[in-house]
Amino acid sequence: MARTKKRFIAGATCEKCKAEDTLMLFVEDNKEHVECVQCGYKMSEPDSASAQSATKRPNADSVIGIFKP
Repeated sequence: MARTKKRFIAGATCEKCKAEDTLMLFVEDNKEHVECVQCGYKMSEPDSASAQSATKRPNADSVIGIFKP
């Protein structure tokens, strides 16, 4: 069984419980998912966004950088 690599998003605030530094990002089925470890709130990228590559994201001018470890 393969383990999913999960990373925390520094400085991010949960939309539901407003807790800071509790959001983790992970990729499952080639889609990015974000989950709050405090309240369990989950967010996923829209289906149309998963087809786009990192260099062709909308609003690319406002992106400072993309973290790829």
